Amino acid sequence: MRVMVADDAALFRAGVARLLTDAGFEVAAAVPDAQALLAAVAADPPDAVLVDIRMPPTHTTEGLDAAATLRERHPGVGVLVLSAHVEPHYALALIESGASGAGYLLKERVADVDELADAVRRVAAGGLVVDPSVVAALVGRARAHSPLDELSAREREVLAVMAEGRSNQAICHRLYLSPKTVEAYVRSVFTKLGLHQGPDDNRRVLAVLTFLRG
Repeated sequence: MRVMVADDAALFRAGVARLLTDAGFEVAAAVPDAQALLAAVAADPPDAVLVDIRMPPTHTTEGLDAAATLRERHPGVGVLVLSAHVEPHYALALIESGASGAGYLLKERVADVDELADAVRRVAAGGLVVDPSVVAALVGRARAHSPLDELSAREREVLAVMAEGRSNQAICHRLYLSPKTVEAYVRSVFTKLGLHQGPDDNRRVLAVLTFLRG
């Protein structure tokens, strides 16, 4: 699998590239800013890119802006946005844009090579990845009555794991439930949130949005 890395910190950029190479990925480019990333992708699109949320020249939202541009120009390229801090509003903006093959991960997760590799593979396959810390921050906000109040404690646990972009199989492992039990809980979540029609992938994204918005 071919990936590209964009981060203005040379040591971090080189470190991530090395970790990905050791994990079996081909790092096609490692660049210091968003414009260089966009040019590299345009020249030879990879399967996925990892991009820092803050890069030159303003160090604000260059990574998110690059992610939006890549979704328009290269929808088949997975985008994993990396952030040094928990910034839930940026993660929510990424999800609400309707992006597939997108993710938001804290840089501290990079130290866990297996987790990083799994996140890259999931966005490359069109999945959604949200850092567990960001999910927790969003869910912890004060909120008024919402459809989530109709969910049982176990259904909320299932939806919380789903919000990280995990599959039913991953939910089974995390919560020690059988596949049929997880399927039943997922169906119940869809029903209680009013998501009665449409492909399961779309309903999962809509359910996650409901959960994160609170």
